[in-house]
Amino acid sequence: MQVKIFGIRGGFFSVANMILVKRMRETLYWSLMLQEISFFDATTVGDLTSRLGADCQQVSRVIGNDLNLISRNILQGTGALIYLIILSWPLGLCTLAICITLSSIMIVYGQYQKKAAKLTQEFTASANEVAQETLSLMRTVRVYGTEKQESGRYILWLQKLADISLRQSAAYGLWNFSFNTLYHSTQVIAVLIGGMSILSGRLSAEQLTKFLLYSEWLIYSTWWIGDNVSSLMQSVGASEKVFQLMDLLPSDQFTSEGLELPKLIGHIDFVNVSFFYPTRSEVPVLQDITLSMHPNEVIALVGLSGSGKSTIVNLLLRLYEPTNGEILIDGYPLKNLDTRWFREKIGYVGQEPRLFRTDISSNIRYGCPRDVSQEDVEWAAKQAYAHDFISSLPSGYNTIVDDDLLSGGQKQRIAIARALLRDPSILILDEATSALDAESEHNIKGVLRAVRNDSRSRRTVIVIAHRLSTIQAADRIVVMNSGQIVEMGSHKELLLKEGLYARLTRRQADAVA
Repeated sequence: MQVKIFGIRGGFFSVANMILVKRMRETLYWSLMLQEISFFDATTVGDLTSRLGADCQQVSRVIGNDLNLISRNILQGTGALIYLIILSWPLGLCTLAICITLSSIMIVYGQYQKKAAKLTQEFTASANEVAQETLSLMRTVRVYGTEKQESGRYILWLQKLADISLRQSAAYGLWNFSFNTLYHSTQVIAVLIGGMSILSGRLSAEQLTKFLLYSEWLIYSTWWIGDNVSSLMQSVGASEKVFQLMDLLPSDQFTSEGLELPKLIGHIDFVNVSFFYPTRSEVPVLQDITLSMHPNEVIALVGLSGSGKSTIVNLLLRLYEPTNGEILIDGYPLKNLDTRWFREKIGYVGQEPRLFRTDISSNIRYGCPRDVSQEDVEWAAKQAYAHDFISSLPSGYNTIVDDDLLSGGQKQRIAIARALLRDPSILILDEATSALDAESEHNIKGVLRAVRNDSRSRRTVIVIAHRLSTIQAADRIVVMNSGQIVEMGSHKELLLKEGLYARLTRRQADAVA
């Protein structure tokens, strides 16, 4: 009957453990999804995936194993102690004193295990980070022949993990030594005091035998409690970082309700905008930028690397907030608009577009705020000059995206199709033609001209390009340097100024020649 009860209780604990881990991972994952981009700038992906994986699994031992065994042994030990005191209160108190000593050692051991577990999880996260980075950049590692160097980085963290494990093993050995010493002390004391009690007639041989059996039960229950408490403390140490991440407040963009305009026209104003990244507060990225972008206008941002071009786009997408100044959309402050609604009106193509490991059709549909048919998907692909190469793939639009399957230019064209499918009021191309060949780039320039001349949909088009041939037909070219706007005008006007743009154009022409 007792075995059945323990089995039923263990089953309930197992179910509770499954529910706990599931909810914990869901809560942690959702909490991470709602953080500011600056949070991910300061935290590595390897660390976060380790928290979601190993740390949450470590916490699962709390309910699935530790609390189950602790509760069982507390009940057994309490019953044994009561019976011992009834049999012989002097022997019972001696046994209780030994159990209290054992519990004190257990508390110290448990605290050490908690600290060791915290370090173990941190070192494991660092090792996972190195492994993830190395495996994702394996081509670079192979080309430069740095296999031994990367292996050394990984082994360094494994050595730190091994050192912690050795200390934990030593601490566990001391804990077992303390238990065995106190356990045998209990037997010796019981035999000495019990023998004297038998000789004096206060205790029978049968009662002493029962006492020895129940004292052994009590001591072993205390040992099991100590062993499970140390494991529990390990789980607590591992869970500290998890609970800290779960308690992070979500970004204001997801908690505040903003305005939704009847129609987004696409008039953008940067008014005295300055910005520096939170991780590099001493280095200004933008300094007092004032710039207006009009609907149905193609505006190009050019300049040397690090001049602040992509930062302007990041601020417009509200990935970051300006340090000073404000951004106006159709006359309304951007921070007052509903962020989710505003992003639905934007089509964005980055310099290195990342595609999901799913079929091409789903990648083009990704994030589209409206229901679209396969015909719509193919229309967008044709606009981005991607339909022909997609159709030539083995499974066409149902082909699963793989890094080895598609070239950089093909990925960019799929990303452009994704942006055009949204029918955005603001289209942002951040180095979106950097991986395209000459013919594809020419075709994309045709797309830009068509977007600008389409009277049915007035769009603000923002293009960032190092290849200046891409943006020569732009309505306005904004030249940036060291976080400031230094020139502005059309391609011909800027060439006549003989400024930075003219120098960049000549350098590229010389490089081609």
